[in-house]
Amino acid sequence: MRQRGIAVSFVFVAILILSGCSVSPSRIRRADAAVAAGMQHRLDCDRDDRCAIDSPLLDAAQQALHDSTPDQPVHVVTLLNDSEAAMVARLNLIRAAQRSIDVQTYIWDQDDAGQLVLDELIKAARRGVRVRILADQLFSFGDRLQLERLAMTSPNLEIRLYNPTFHQARTSALDFSASIVCCFMKFNQRMHNKLLLVDEAIGITGGRNYQDRYFDWDNDFDYVDRDVMVGGPAAHEMAASFEIFWKHKRSAPLTHLRDINRALLDNDAPGPIPEPNYAHPQRVARVMEEASDDAWIDDVLVSDTLRTGRVDYFSDLPAKTDDPGKRSAREFTSHLMRMVGAAQHEVVLQTPYLVLSDRAKAIFERLHQGASPPRIVVSTNSLASTDAFAVYALSYKHRRRYLQDYGFEIYEMKPHAAGPAEDNADAAADEGPAPSDQGGKQVRRRVGTERGLLGSRSGARRNRPAPLTTAGRRFGLHAKSIVVDDDFAMVGSHNFDPRSDHYNTEAGVIVYDPRFASELRDSILRETQPENAWVIAPRQQSSLSSTIGDISASLPIFDLWPYRYATSYDLKAGCTPMRPSDPAFLSCYTPVGDFPDVDVSPKLIYTRLITAFGAGVQGVL
Repeated sequence: MRQRGIAVSFVFVAILILSGCSVSPSRIRRADAAVAAGMQHRLDCDRDDRCAIDSPLLDAAQQALHDSTPDQPVHVVTLLNDSEAAMVARLNLIRAAQRSIDVQTYIWDQDDAGQLVLDELIKAARRGVRVRILADQLFSFGDRLQLERLAMTSPNLEIRLYNPTFHQARTSALDFSASIVCCFMKFNQRMHNKLLLVDEAIGITGGRNYQDRYFDWDNDFDYVDRDVMVGGPAAHEMAASFEIFWKHKRSAPLTHLRDINRALLDNDAPGPIPEPNYAHPQRVARVMEEASDDAWIDDVLVSDTLRTGRVDYFSDLPAKTDDPGKRSAREFTSHLMRMVGAAQHEVVLQTPYLVLSDRAKAIFERLHQGASPPRIVVSTNSLASTDAFAVYALSYKHRRRYLQDYGFEIYEMKPHAAGPAEDNADAAADEGPAPSDQGGKQVRRRVGTERGLLGSRSGARRNRPAPLTTAGRRFGLHAKSIVVDDDFAMVGSHNFDPRSDHYNTEAGVIVYDPRFASELRDSILRETQPENAWVIAPRQQSSLSSTIGDISASLPIFDLWPYRYATSYDLKAGCTPMRPSDPAFLSCYTPVGDFPDVDVSPKLIYTRLITAFGAGVQGVL
């Protein structure tokens, strides 16, 4: 008992020390002076256009702005399903910037994708473009020395970290534990927005962070993700949103962070930031070349661009809260719910995590109970394809409700889906050997994940995907998109779950154009095809087993019955794909188990346990 008391006292003292130690104004002034003294002021360009390249993407956006009126906006919109196109578009726009680049992200890793984009931004700053990076602290820029160097790289480059834990750039295991005890609500609220905005004329938003797996550059596990590139008046809405976040009290300049401030004042100058050391330089060289290849840009990006009218960019406000007096903080979330609630004949939803908020449940239940309920198609992850097995366990618990009460058609992605593998063959090319350190040993990196507090660096091992019975590169769904009535569509960062509703700030665009809606719908439905997904449908079982399963699923804890209402099905050879409601479904589909392709492992046991006992923590997950 005495040892436990000492441990509790130690944690309590640590909390008091950590939570109270913000950096003093005098130390901030001294660190700012040190940064100014060590700053590299040389510019690589003396031209008025900042030596920017010509870009048909930026040109089209500026033309749309020129042609717009307050009553009749004009936009250019490009759906970025392909990962290589998504990277090339970013590089092209960064090189074309003449005035400003604003970047907002949830994860910024130090792998090839993170290094490449950061290097391009540094080059833009050194030729005179104002570059601002706002990244959520928990999963970004984990190297303190790198941040020291970045602070002194250029007067045109500024980095801020959102909601830093105990005023630090790095979150240790002690900081992580103490923050949960002392200030859980603040710590749990993260900035999930993704935005790259160039010259306040064109922006990219959606699901991708700056990490290899979002661009199909991870050798083992890659995301099927989606962005949208928008040029025109909506870019002004993006700029206004970024400015609000940039100036918010939770966005901390580097010299305001205790560990960075201490290093800047106590250590010698950190020296210039080194050249990137890419694990797979061949594919980096390929996208760098494509980013300046007008023919490639025209063929892959410009040819798929739509010129349209109304496009809205929505973003929640910083420090989003459930306080009834601050409903405006959840502007994007609220608008998204209204959009779905107005559906007449179809909703096509793609989300990595099928754990619905109470508001979403009410909307879908009302839609299903209507006189002519719309078709609800859901594309999501299987246990075999997700890296968030704890979240999947809660989705698994509520399958009967999803199918019966909401009328969902659920399609869960296969880990070796043929479509993504074919689409992203170019991005995965030129891999070469795994990255190694200077001693020649293989480097095993621990990467961040998007799922709340369980995605901490200390929890990286727990968040690795479940082991499979089959080998090969694995794909997991990460895209967040909705199409309503073939009329308008959303691409953004919102997962349609409690965390997106109540904790994280989210952003995205809504495009009011049937052509765009049709293109997005086709893209989502492709992921539901038999080669890419299993179908979730009612299990064939006895009435007694079904009754026991219903009782078990209704329990908040001790939901232990193994034979659930629904299971996974795969199409039989020679059959035509059909909906689960088709009378011939069971003759053409065969059940493949609740967790197909997942090997027996502790994660399988954890999934069952969380299904049984974890219903109360879905907001945290």
